[in-house]
Amino acid sequence: MEAIRLDKYLWAVRVFKTRSDAAEAIRTNKVSVNGAWAKPSREVKTGDEIAVRKQQITYTYKVLDLVSSRQPAKNVPAYCLDITPQEERDKLNVPRETIFVFRERGTGRPTKKERRDLDDLMEGICYDDDN
Repeated sequence: MEAIRLDKYLWAVRVFKTRSDAAEAIRTNKVSVNGAWAKPSREVKTGDEIAVRKQQITYTYKVLDLVSSRQPAKNVPAYCLDITPQEERDKLNVPRETIFVFRERGTGRPTKKERRDLDDLMEGICYDDDN
């Protein structure tokens, strides 16, 4: 085997759960091969680099060997090498600030004054982050 369809390869090495998910991601320009956008029918060869955009992270894989049937997770490293930079992986661990305002149960909706105080608090936090 010297080449295989891109959508089939991504499905076989468990980058996507279904082949149709892989094809849809490729069609919507979330997958590139060697720096160029591809079509689902594009053939990949050993040594190609595949970049896959999932949520806010771009995962990068190097094709080590070709495979056409879906592989168990323990066999995937034999066919595909994950070369995603650490900076991309760090995007998953970005702390998310949340504000929780505690109100006693049964006190109802905030009054106009309480609502204005909440809006001022939120506005202060949003502008502080922008600087």
